Amino acid sequence: MANPKNQGRLAQDMKREVIGIISQMKDPRLEGGLLTVTRLDVTPDLDVAKVYISVMGKPEGAAEAIKALNRASGHVRTEISRRMHIRKAPRFVFAQDDGAAYAAHINELLAGLHNKEQEEG
Repeated sequence: MANPKNQGRLAQDMKREVIGIISQMKDPRLEGGLLTVTRLDVTPDLDVAKVYISVMGKPEGAAEAIKALNRASGHVRTEISRRMHIRKAPRFVFAQDDGAAYAAHINELLAGLHNKEQEEG
């Protein structure tokens, strides 16, 4: 079992490399919106790496971008193995992260409450 400190460092390095690989991909489904890698979680045995993606700008673009990235996960795995010089690269699973949209929704609700308080008081 890997040391949690080393596992966190490996996840951060992998996240940095995944961002670089995604930015070089020429898939039209990945263009047009702001695509952000928010988090990368690696299992302790380095078998699976789950990459959370946030897509802003295109409401229906997130599902298409996730689908495109999951289709290209073999390419991402090969590139990670080559760039990081690791023998066994994890299998990448891309998932949508709705954290930014949820935070924007909470901010709208709070702003509405604040405006309502000012009108009443």
